[in-house]
Amino acid sequence: MQFLPLAPPGQAPRRVLTIAGSDSGGGAGIQADLRTAALLGVHALVAVSAVTAQNTVGVHAVHPIPPSMVSRQIDAVLTDIGAQAAKTGMLAAPEIIEEVAATWRRLDPSIPLVVDPVCASMHGDPLLVPEALDSLRRQLFPLATLITPNLDEVRLLVGVDVVDADSQRAAATALHALGPRWVLVKGGHLRSATTASPDLLYDGERFSEFSAERIDTGDDHGGGDTLAAAIAAALAHGHTVPDAVAFAKSWVTECLRAAYPLGHGHGPVSPLFRLAR
Repeated sequence: MQFLPLAPPGQAPRRVLTIAGSDSGGGAGIQADLRTAALLGVHALVAVSAVTAQNTVGVHAVHPIPPSMVSRQIDAVLTDIGAQAAKTGMLAAPEIIEEVAATWRRLDPSIPLVVDPVCASMHGDPLLVPEALDSLRRQLFPLATLITPNLDEVRLLVGVDVVDADSQRAAATALHALGPRWVLVKGGHLRSATTASPDLLYDGERFSEFSAERIDTGDDHGGGDTLAAAIAAALAHGHTVPDAVAFAKSWVTECLRAAYPLGHGHGPVSPLFRLAR
């Protein structure tokens, strides 16, 4: 695969802001974003939205950060360092979502924003209270350049059970009506797809499918975060949304191929393959 260009020594690289929760197991959340950003040669700025106590088998506790503190982190880094793209992950509570949206509108809504609407962990543990779903729909989605829900999140957000290509298109259409410029309905959990992993991109006019080999591994923790972080990194380099999605799809496929076992549950996808190139 082709990688993003690295900044020359001594020159500031592209910057991406991640607004997300911390994963104490190091596989998902901000930790996954930082790993992908570093190995793509992008400088990551961070606004922590929540601290979790989790490992490879589950989430044991979630402690949301006060919304004003989330806002102050965003304000501090964007007004000084600046960013060429941003992404959100687990935002934990409606008050945090509303504060992030208000801060974004106040600071620089022109920065490309990838919203990964994290609602639950891969183990099924809730990471977003039900009331926050409406805050996502009303406050954050209209500000998003792209949203990247998986099939479980699609069901929670618009009530569409994606089982085939037709229902995947219906889901993308329903999600686009909520206000984002682009929608990527991820098909990694699509049971009818056995050898490929089809993601569907929609801009309100045309559908584009991005398919890759389905990697048979149980070590897939942090895959969604890694995909969204790679999309944001490509957008920070000036790529179009379709090109950024194509790049990130290849990136996360290689990260899945390089995934490793950890603990007693699901190990993380790994961008460490990049070090061998």
